[in-house]
Amino acid sequence: MAEPEHRSPADNERSLADRVPPSLVFRWAVAATAGAFAVAAVVLGLYTVRKILVLVLIALFVAVSLDPAVRWMVRKGLRRSWAVSIVILVLIALFGLFVWSIVPPVVDQSGTLLKNLPNYVQTWSDKSKAIKEVTDRYNLTDRLTSLAGELPGKVANGALGFVQALFGTVAAGLTVLVLSIYFMADMPRLQRGIVRLFPVAHRRHGAHIVTVVVDKVGGYMIGNIVISLIAGVAAFICLQAVGVPYAVPLAVTVAITDLIPMIGATLGAVIGVGVSLLTVGIWPRSIIVLIFFIAYQQFENYVIQPRVMRNAVDLSAVAVLVVALIGGAVLGLVGALMAIPIAAAVKVVLTPMVPADDVEDTGGGDADDPGDADGEQPAAA
Repeated sequence: MAEPEHRSPADNERSLADRVPPSLVFRWAVAATAGAFAVAAVVLGLYTVRKILVLVLIALFVAVSLDPAVRWMVRKGLRRSWAVSIVILVLIALFGLFVWSIVPPVVDQSGTLLKNLPNYVQTWSDKSKAIKEVTDRYNLTDRLTSLAGELPGKVANGALGFVQALFGTVAAGLTVLVLSIYFMADMPRLQRGIVRLFPVAHRRHGAHIVTVVVDKVGGYMIGNIVISLIAGVAAFICLQAVGVPYAVPLAVTVAITDLIPMIGATLGAVIGVGVSLLTVGIWPRSIIVLIFFIAYQQFENYVIQPRVMRNAVDLSAVAVLVVALIGGAVLGLVGALMAIPIAAAVKVVLTPMVPADDVEDTGGGDADDPGDADGEQPAAA
């Protein structure tokens, strides 16, 4: 019986080199290099158009947020095109009314507040020894007076930059508006397109996931805006009733900060109480304002928010805080607002759903939608 041939490691390496010719190694290297360059080009392209992608993402969130109103009108018998037109017109009208009624007093009262801020600080310095020591150490009164005096000149010198920024903001707003209209008009088809990405056997389940995600995102965004409006109106009523000046800009500030998850309501309250302290003193009006903000936050957390939000976002407080911080670090205030519904959507996708046999086939389309004339429906399992 012949004994097995023993091969040394060097012989094995030479044998491998004979089986893999240099031309094949060269082709592998070229393919790997081309793949690396392709990935780098894609990443560079995405980075170059990142601002446009952010506008597209914002428009998609706006469309999803307004989609419940559109679907409600469709269920009442309107065609989707008419429902989208009505929603957009109402939105533009409300925005125009807001600008016409709120912006002039906000600008006027904000300018007056900045102009009188040094006098308020000086008055408090005369009343309190501790505050006087702080203002004298850091020259707060002189700095605020200098800032108030230089502000008109800075505004005039920066007029060109302000106009450019204004036109940029208007262009971005129009872009978001147009994209939102397209997204809302084509939302059923977009949902069906996402459902078709699922395997055929799981499309009924996928349709349910897509519908739940859209409902949660839309419910959260609309609920958050409603809660912020309630907070702003309540703050304005309180400040106006107590007699605190600059009630309009303070109420707008409270409404805007209330959009920020977790810390927004507290931030708005601190600003409101701080201005009240500077303008009308501690007792009794600032104390009343402080009590109002404390009581209102409890009322909002335990009465308004549960009723408005219902089950729109089923996340723990820690998860809400973490995702809001991450979103804020990535995209600022817009990122903080969008991070929570995105996290809720991810949770819906990852959470085991009900069996497909028990789920109604909801592909997101409306029967009377012009875009559904082709009769396409998500394929069932």
